[in-house]
Amino acid sequence: MSEQIKIALIDDEQLILEGVKMLLSKEKNFSVTMMANDGNVFLENLETIGKDKFPDIALVDVQMQPMNGFELVGILKDKYPDLKIIILSSHYKTSVLGYMVKLGVSAFLPKNSNKKIFIEAITKVHENGIFFTNEDHEMLLSYMNNSSKKKSLFDMEDDLSERERDVVKLICQELTNNEIAEKLFISPRTVESHRQRAIEKIGAKNTVGIVIYAIVNNIYAPA
Repeated sequence: MSEQIKIALIDDEQLILEGVKMLLSKEKNFSVTMMANDGNVFLENLETIGKDKFPDIALVDVQMQPMNGFELVGILKDKYPDLKIIILSSHYKTSVLGYMVKLGVSAFLPKNSNKKIFIEAITKVHENGIFFTNEDHEMLLSYMNNSSKKKSLFDMEDDLSERERDVVKLICQELTNNEIAEKLFISPRTVESHRQRAIEKIGAKNTVGIVIYAIVNNIYAPA
């Protein structure tokens, strides 16, 4: 990959910020363009940063003060819907999984993740908008066994059409609009139209919600 991935780091622990920046600086395709130890400061900086340094991905700690990660993610998704977000947490995420999925977070990483997973997650999120480990999939399926939790994520009035289901399935396989168009013998613009209608019906924020919906409704089974 020749394109540099611009990354923002938000964590109220300075040692974590410096450590993650050092790790990422060793990757030639990564560039840390912003760091902040306060969510409010990060939001202020986003208002003034130039387009050439505006991040593609924000790595956000959950447990911060005075603004916690949940509040920050909610604001970011409303103001900057194209900004991809990876949650970092010292505590793995069973209790907050559904909430984070509904907000449209692209990945969840424990702070003790090994370097390989860390780099892979950032790369996959940049390329495909989402990164789930096998453990994430298992946790999600377990979460969805609770019918009330499942309903809280997806309460649809209209089912997906057969073509929309086809597109959703291929999205889950990490295909681009052009690749999906080739497989289904339709135009990329038509693919995008089906994608948007599916997102609207599902009530998803982004591709993350599409994948979750597909898993829950047996449209897609992760390997």
